Amino acid sequence: PKVMLIVGVNGTGKTTSTAKLAHYLKRRGHTVLLAAADTFRAAAIEQLGIWAERIGVEMIRGQYNADPAALCYDAYEAAERQDVEFLLCDTAGRLHTKSNLMAELEKVKRSIAKRDARAPHETLLVVDATTGSNALSQAREFHQAVGLTGLIVTKLDGSGKGGIVIAIQEELGIPTRFVGTGEKLDDLEAFDGREFIAQML
Repeated sequence: PKVMLIVGVNGTGKTTSTAKLAHYLKRRGHTVLLAAADTFRAAAIEQLGIWAERIGVEMIRGQYNADPAALCYDAYEAAERQDVEFLLCDTAGRLHTKSNLMAELEKVKRSIAKRDARAPHETLLVVDATTGSNALSQAREFHQAVGLTGLIVTKLDGSGKGGIVIAIQEELGIPTRFVGTGEKLDDLEAFDGREFIAQML
C-alpha cells in the first residue's frame, strides 16, 4: 500500500481532511484503509469512524491512548493483507509539548518504514489558510521533524488568504497537493497552481 501520513495541529481540520482525502481516492476507484492514529483524542477516533462509515471504507482503531506507531504498523499489515492501495493515517495534533508530538510522529514514521523502507510515501501537513504566518511556522516545525512532501490547505476560498501557500512553497519547497473548499465530503480538490495564482491576481 501507498502510505499517506496526515499531520497538523488540532483545529486545522486534519481529521476531516483525512476523511475527505479517503473519499476523493475512493471516488476515483481506489481502495482505501483509514488508521485512526490520533489516539490521544477520543473525539478524533469517533469522528473518523463516523466519516469512514459514511464513505464506506474500513478503519483501524485502537484503544484511547494506544501507541500510534504500533497502530499504524498494524494498519499497514491489514492494508497489505487486504491488498489495499492507500493507507491514510490520521495522527495526533497536540501532546503536552511540541517536542513530544514531533517525537511521536517520528516514531510513527519509523514503524511504517519497518514494513516498507519507502513509506510513508506522502507526509501531508494540513494547514488552515486563515492562520497566515502561523501556518508557515507550523510547516517549518513539522518539516524539520518528519520531512513533509505536501500540504492540504483548508479554508482556502480565494479571499486573499492564500499567500501562505506561496510562502511555504518558496521557503520550504513544499507544494500544495489538495485544497479544502468547504464542509462537505466532496469539498476537496487537487490543487491547481495556475488557477490559484489567477484568482489571487
